[in-house]
Amino acid sequence: MSNIAGKAYAMNVITPIRWYTVWLNKLIFWIALKKPSTLRGLITLSLIHYARWVIIGKDKFPHLDPQQPKEQLNYSYMLFFSNFNGSWDQYVDSFTFAIPGGLDLFWKWNIRYPKSVPLTPFHNYIRYNQIETIHYYNAYPLAASNDVKSAKAVKDALIAFQKQALDASDEDFMKRYNALVRGLQHDLGDMHPTPIISMSAYQVQRRERWHDGRLKKEIAEQALKERNVTVIEGEQHGR
Repeated sequence: MSNIAGKAYAMNVITPIRWYTVWLNKLIFWIALKKPSTLRGLITLSLIHYARWVIIGKDKFPHLDPQQPKEQLNYSYMLFFSNFNGSWDQYVDSFTFAIPGGLDLFWKWNIRYPKSVPLTPFHNYIRYNQIETIHYYNAYPLAASNDVKSAKAVKDALIAFQKQALDASDEDFMKRYNALVRGLQHDLGDMHPTPIISMSAYQVQRRERWHDGRLKKEIAEQALKERNVTVIEGEQHGR
């Protein structure tokens, strides 16, 4: 699946909206930006890298070439795109449980929106309008959302630590250093491959094995094993 890269999943959903209700959706988005508390339930979901809603007017779609025919669209469209960790079902269900009222408010004016509860009609609506990601690049496929947040916390703490006076005694330095490590102990975890199979995660593991020298050894051992099998089969055939 090209919409999976390591631990991250890329979702793109585009849904039609009546052009004369677009201003209502834009007003709702503006209020949500001005009052982030309306999205508190969404912000608490640690599996989300980001989520964004964009409204595209029926005459605002990209026109790439003068030879390209002009679309005659009856609706404007709302594009929702997000990156997250975990499975498709986990993400959609988390959205429903975190901000059911917010989802209904954002998608309220979209054509045939069934509401976020019950789950099955909402799942069907998202699946029907989801567009498969053709190409998905992830710079850090083994990093989950929490890994990124932890890395930022470690970086900020190290920069602050480095700015402290360097003329302190060895004893004071060790006290501050130990306090730094204790404060960061929950952010110093190790990233592991994802249980979700993807070519991106596979290539990361392959590169790691290559740099460690293990991949060359594995390739040589596999070639030797195949050669031995061929010799044995040839001897058996000769008999």
